[in-house]
Amino acid sequence: MILSDKADAARSSSQAPAVHWAQLLRLPQTWGVIVGRSLTDPVWFFIADWFAIYLVARGIRIEQGLLVFWIPFIAADLGNFFGGGISSWLIRLGWPVGKARKTVVVFGGLGMGLLACTVFTSNPLALAALFGFSTFAYASFSTMVLVFPSDLFPSRSVATVSGMAGTGAGLGTIVSTVLIGYVADHYSFEPILIGASLIPLVAMVLVHVLVRNSKACDRGLVQRI
Repeated sequence: MILSDKADAARSSSQAPAVHWAQLLRLPQTWGVIVGRSLTDPVWFFIADWFAIYLVARGIRIEQGLLVFWIPFIAADLGNFFGGGISSWLIRLGWPVGKARKTVVVFGGLGMGLLACTVFTSNPLALAALFGFSTFAYASFSTMVLVFPSDLFPSRSVATVSGMAGTGAGLGTIVSTVLIGYVADHYSFEPILIGASLIPLVAMVLVHVLVRNSKACDRGLVQRI
């Protein structure tokens, strides 16, 4: 009976008319997905593009940096599996999809906040651990944001919402790259790291506020989670 209900829901979702992008932008759930990616992807690209430069700026020798440089990237790979695995496990326990996904979002937002602690140490292993846990948390958060469109929207709207979120992430990354270069040149990496730890917390809160069941669910524009 449950399988039949799921199949009926999938068929009705695939047969639902496509929703215009302008109408999707009027939905808070759409903005929850866009904000989630737009505010967290720039943090990842900061680490991916600037981590080696940051290590040198902290006085860490090249040979020391090479020993720890790979850790944040391996951690991010593991975070992808963790985020998807934990949320799926919670759903199998009977949690609503939205609650399971948002629990991982909380972990991700708080975990990325550890970037602020890097301003207090120059130890290569400590920096690698802090950056590694932050990228692990980022990947968990990011996995939830990537899956939200298929959780929330009928199948014909999933690609549109995902595309808008990707556009927001790209624009955010471009702006942040320019700002990071300017601040690093004129000041230091400390303001950047503090900002990179606070912005995901803002994203976490906004995702919780915007991604919710609303009247749009009754109109078939958004699926209940």
